[in-house]
Amino acid sequence: MEEKLNNEESVEQSKQAIQEDAKGLWQHSKKFLLELLDFRHDTDQTATIEAIKGDIAFKGATAWILICSIFVASIGLNANSTAVVIGAMLISPLMGPILGIGMSIAINDIDTLKKSLINLATMIVLSLLTAFLFFFLFPLREETSELLGRVNPDIRDVLIAFFGGLALIIARTKKGTIASVIFGVAIATALMPPLCTAGYGLAIGKFEYFFGAMYLFTINAIFIALATFLVLKLLGFTMIRYVNSAKRKRIARLASFIAVLVMIPAMFTFLNVYRESVINANYTKFLKEKILSNKDLWLQREKLDVKDKKISLFFNGDVDDATETFLRNELKTYAKLDSYDLLINENKARSVDRVVDAYDRAIAELDEKDNIIKGLQKEIEELKLTITNLNKRIEQDATDRDKSTIPFSSIMKEAKIRYNDITSISFSKMLVSKDFIKIDTIPEMIVTWNKKLPDSVVVKKEKELKSWLQKELSITNLVIKK
Repeated sequence: MEEKLNNEESVEQSKQAIQEDAKGLWQHSKKFLLELLDFRHDTDQTATIEAIKGDIAFKGATAWILICSIFVASIGLNANSTAVVIGAMLISPLMGPILGIGMSIAINDIDTLKKSLINLATMIVLSLLTAFLFFFLFPLREETSELLGRVNPDIRDVLIAFFGGLALIIARTKKGTIASVIFGVAIATALMPPLCTAGYGLAIGKFEYFFGAMYLFTINAIFIALATFLVLKLLGFTMIRYVNSAKRKRIARLASFIAVLVMIPAMFTFLNVYRESVINANYTKFLKEKILSNKDLWLQREKLDVKDKKISLFFNGDVDDATETFLRNELKTYAKLDSYDLLINENKARSVDRVVDAYDRAIAELDEKDNIIKGLQKEIEELKLTITNLNKRIEQDATDRDKSTIPFSSIMKEAKIRYNDITSISFSKMLVSKDFIKIDTIPEMIVTWNKKLPDSVVVKKEKELKSWLQKELSITNLVIKK
């Protein structure tokens, strides 16, 4: 019995020893972690505040540095060069006023807050104007991946801005600022490229690029300022005290109100971007698992409409009802996509309608062309009739001319035989008008006789010649002159 009691005491002592060792290990681990992560003892409040305030100022050289960095970033985005864009981010002075906003709210410094807001607004306007002028005047304005990568922010951009802001303000509060950290944060948070992309959107008239890029810049600015505010509050930076108690309370309330205003949109932005990121991730997963892996389906193109909650899929060929039902049921199993409408080949009916409309238009055009052809055929028949009539008229005129033509050669020879004293004969048609209205054509013949003939003989022979010619030519109004 005694041996049993001793064994129980030994076990109890062992348990106590283990518990004490575990407790000691936890205390040592806790102390190690606190010493590892605690940076409050290495903080220089005065130097931090002075350094942040020194970077807020925006005039002279700072303004020109900003303009040059905007040009460099715009050229880098236009040339799709990541290295050039990084270089522009390193020389950009945009970070100063954003840190000033977070710090001024944390320490209740309204004057610094006003100065920071004014300078930040001035920097934004100047940056947008510079980028706009560059892309508006520069002839090469292709949409590069560097540009398009700044128009659709997601949850990763929010996290980058927040943790980058944390790293920056922690580095700023440390005694002896870590320059490499500041440069790294400037590159990671990428304040400059979104403003250049916004200016690009304005220059080419694509406002969706402008608003998307400004949304990304707003996310970066808000979460960097929020990280600054939280770190300075955690470090217990001394609040500015005002002599006037009423003014002190009023400014404290104003600072608290501004802090809430900054945090509320930050939370909404985070939740909204997080929700869109989840939707995009699940949408990509749905396409990969249910459509792209199906060898019987050939997806031509797809479209996700987050605003209207629609997914449009366009396949090559028809999709049977069973497959459509399967895809709709499977879509409901993906988070955030269960309320979306799945539209499959929604333009199929529209395509049929377009084909029918095109067919109707073609028939109408053919009918119109038939009418035109019939009209042309009628005109051709009329022209043929006109030409036939004209030919007949020409033939008749030719016949009439033939009838009215005097066989001058044969008449002249016979006349010479009958009247040997004729020396020459000429024939013509003379136009005559007696009432000056109607015109008549009178045949006229001029006969020259031998000069040795007496006039009395010539007159007698002319009468005989005229009578003979009228009879031969069947002409009653022949005129003979000598």
